[in-house]
Order: sequence, then C-alpha cells, then structure tokens
Amino acid sequence: MRRCIALSVAVLLLVCGFAVPAEAQGCPRLRVPGAEYQVVACLADLTTAGTVASGHTNPADYAGLTSAGLPQQAGVPGIQIDGYFPDSSRTNTNHGWNHDAQYVIRLPEKWNGGLVVAGSPGVRAQYANDKAISDWVLAHGYAFAATDKGNTGVNFFADGVRPGDAIVEWNQRTTQLTRAARAVVAQRYGRPPREVIAAGVSNGGYLVRWQLENHPELYTRGVDLEGTLWAADGPNLLTFLPPAIKGYEQQSPTAIVAAGFDPRSDFLWDYHYTVYWKLTQRIYTAELDPTYTGKEADYDYASRPAAQHAVRRIALTGRIGRPLVTLHGTLDSLLPITQDSDVYAAMVSRAGRARLHTYQRVEAGNHVDGLVDAYPDRLTPLVPLLQKAISGHRPLPVHSPPFHPPRRQPGAVAS
Repeated sequence: MRRCIALSVAVLLLVCGFAVPAEAQGCPRLRVPGAEYQVVACLADLTTAGTVASGHTNPADYAGLTSAGLPQQAGVPGIQIDGYFPDSSRTNTNHGWNHDAQYVIRLPEKWNGGLVVAGSPGVRAQYANDKAISDWVLAHGYAFAATDKGNTGVNFFADGVRPGDAIVEWNQRTTQLTRAARAVVAQRYGRPPREVIAAGVSNGGYLVRWQLENHPELYTRGVDLEGTLWAADGPNLLTFLPPAIKGYEQQSPTAIVAAGFDPRSDFLWDYHYTVYWKLTQRIYTAELDPTYTGKEADYDYASRPAAQHAVRRIALTGRIGRPLVTLHGTLDSLLPITQDSDVYAAMVSRAGRARLHTYQRVEAGNHVDGLVDAYPDRLTPLVPLLQKAISGHRPLPVHSPPFHPPRRQPGAVAS
C-alpha cells in the first residue's frame, strides 16, 4: 500500500478549493465532448485581472510561479467553460467538486485562430498556468485550455493501481483535453483552429514533449519551459535528487555539484532543499517505486529495477513529430539543466529530429520565477521568454552557447 504523505505548508496553497458562480444566462450553448460536467460563463474579462474577482480562477493554483514584475494583461471578454471529465479520484478540491480531471477552456471574443493547451506544473490544479500562459495568450487572441492532469497534490500517487499510473494519466488527460478543446473551438467560431500549440512549465513541459512525440497529429508546435525529463536509463529525478540531498545533509557542495547542479546556484540550495528536494524525491518514489521505505538521501535508482520498469512507462524518446522550442535556465535548482534539457536535446538529435528542435539555455534562470523578486540582480525571469515563444518569436541566441551533450551521470543505469 502506498504511503500517505502529509501536506506541507507550501503545497497546501496548491490544493485549496473555492466556489464558482452558476452558469450564466444568454451564453452560447457549447458542449465539451466527453465531459461529465460543465459550467459555461460569459465574462467581461477572461484574464486574472477579472477572474480573481469573478471567482473563475484560483490564485493559490499559480502562487509562486511568476515574478511580481510580470506585466498584467486585462480586458479580454469571452466565454469560460469549467468542468470535469469522468474520473474516480478526488484529489482536486477546486469549486468544492472534489473531483479530478478538471479543466478550464477560455474562448476570447476576438480570436486569432489559435489554441493553446497546457497541463499544470508540479502537482498543481488547472488554473496553475493562468498568470504565466493564459493571460498572455488570451490577450493575443488565442483560445486557451488547461487540465489538472487527472490528479493533484502531494498524494497524487495514490491515484491508480500500478506504479506510474498517475503520471500515465497525465498524458492521457492532456490528449483528452486537446481533442475536446479543438472541438469546442470549432463549435464557438465555426471553424477548426489553424494552429494548436502545446505549452507548459516543468511537469507541464514534460507533457508538451510527450504529446509531440506521441500525438503530433493534434498540434502544430510546442513550447516547453524546463520540462521534466523521464529517461529509464537516467538521468531523471530519482537519479540526481538523492545525491544532492545527501550532499546537502553532509554539507558537501562538491557532492551537489557532482549531482548536476551549477555551483553558481548555491545561494538557492537552502530554499530548494527545504521546499523541493526531499518532498519531490519522496512523492515520486511513492509513485514509481512504492515498495521503497528508506531515506530520500539513500535512494539508489540503479539498484531498483521495479522503478526503472515504471519509468519506462512514462519515458521520453526525443522522437518529436512537430517543431518544439525548449527553454531552460542554467541555474535551475530543481531540474538541473545538465541532467534535463541538455540531455533531452541530445535525445532529439540522436532521434534525427534536431531540425524540429530549438533549444535556448537561459543564463541565470531558475526553475520557476517565484524567487526572481528575492534575487532580482542574480536571476533572469523565464516566463517572458516562454510567452514570446508561444506567440511565435524565436528565442534569441544571446543566451544560447554551443550545446555539448553532458557525460552520463555516475550511477545511471546503462541502456
């Protein structure tokens, strides 16, 4: 039986619920294919400048993901549809529904013909991308859809039967929402979208990669900000977090650097050890290797064949079928760039798809922009680059030195 893990104060912010107004009168009759429940509302403003007050977002979902200096878009009237697909799990408490597979679809009055689809970063719910992605794309005329991935919160791993089931569902729910959102867009505007963009941050970025590898027919392109890399033969979260945790606990910066973290990111390690490293290692071990009962720092992925088997179920291949832009900060202190996007870029190249991949290494970018306000002179905001890439602006080469594939991490499992 999988271990039950107590909610930390930081993650409590990600899963609290709120109420949603009833369906508005006079809105077009739109139906989300496959949805079990939906609420349609005509809103004066679909951005967070309006939806916070109207109750059509949950600020706790996106807390800490952007910097205070990110410009606020506003004044985008249109239609919002909230609801959920059939599901048996109950980790998402938004709206008081206590029902997973929740989604949000937003349809601006002035439509540019495009649709952006996103999955939530981390283990957050469906409104987690509202500041970083939704506000921007709506203001530029795109329709927007987002999913909670089918399970949320630090006990997300309790959903499913086999190790890896919860993460497998993330991919399935993203595919499901993309198909449904494409149909809703055609209902609303009388024609299908001319462009469908998969976009996401962290775990949401992993979803972008997986979708372009496995369902390229649904999308025209993708934008991935520091997507989580799952590779059965390593590296992945379960290979680099344990030695980093051990290095921190033994006061050995050398060990943390050896695990893949940039030595210049040392000013971020206290925070990430306290908030991210141990909790992340714990919950993903519970999802992918539930029989493990030891300490986070002692975990040895190379000696855990069951975990390797579970990771193969969710692993990436690099065989993208549509153009992909990947952005990743060099000071990422959760998913170190040398163990993640550097490796994924090499995978794409080995798969013969390099012509489809644009990779920008962003100097001094951290994992998310929540700490930019604390270190404005030391960290580069990433969300503005993400937004521009979604809008079709190609990344500038100024922060993109020549890519050199990293050596295999010591202890990684051979392919």
